[in-house]
Amino acid sequence: MNLAQLTQQVISLSTSVATYIEEQARKQVTVDLKTLNNLVTVVDKTAEQMFVAGLSKLLPEAGFIAEEGTSVKKGETYNWVIDPLDGTTNFVHGIPAYCTSVALIKNNQPIIGVVYAVQQQECFSAFTGGGASLNGIPIQCSSNGLLANALLATGFPYDDFTREQAYLKAFQYFFRYTRGLRRLGSAALDLAYVACGRVDGFFEYGLNPWDVAAGALIVKEAGGIVTDFNEGNNYIFGEEIIASSIPIQPPFFKVLTESFN
Repeated sequence: MNLAQLTQQVISLSTSVATYIEEQARKQVTVDLKTLNNLVTVVDKTAEQMFVAGLSKLLPEAGFIAEEGTSVKKGETYNWVIDPLDGTTNFVHGIPAYCTSVALIKNNQPIIGVVYAVQQQECFSAFTGGGASLNGIPIQCSSNGLLANALLATGFPYDDFTREQAYLKAFQYFFRYTRGLRRLGSAALDLAYVACGRVDGFFEYGLNPWDVAAGALIVKEAGGIVTDFNEGNNYIFGEEIIASSIPIQPPFFKVLTESFN
């Protein structure tokens, strides 16, 4: 398998899907509720159908783990993990912080990741051993090692409040002793921004594989570190993730460990 070539094909498909989403952003779309804070539109569903159709041609033996359930085919070794529109609430409200996210996983480990920020026309991509790039230009995580100089990102709990107090404890520390916290409303974008050094670290719980699979690989290929809340590797399916540059990881992880454990 030529990962470099396949990544370029995924980038081309993501660009086409992003063009469709951008066109729909100018129109009135019908919004349905999955849960109170979890929206879905016909744009999500159509974009996912476009991805499934295109990716099926690129790698017929692969299955799918897709947010909207367009395909339930499961691959023995390879599966595409798709979020056709990460940041649907932003999209619905006209806030330009949403993206597509596609990863190819082999035996549950990402080997290709592409995150396309629609309104900014920024394509973050990586494949195993190939480094990470933004619109074809190599990117790296921040070199900052001081938490006091760090800008961090997070996502608010929206349907799992079992660790709310632990989350607020970490939140309180970070907004006092760092340069600030940002909540973009798209985990895939948060991870992409860690990869290119716009933010130094990101943490969130209550996530799904399609939220993080592509972005996690991009961070790692950009020289960063990605773990679960126990400093383990169960961040794709474990519903929690910490991603950061290597220099900021020790103090960043220390605060999160003391808050959540």
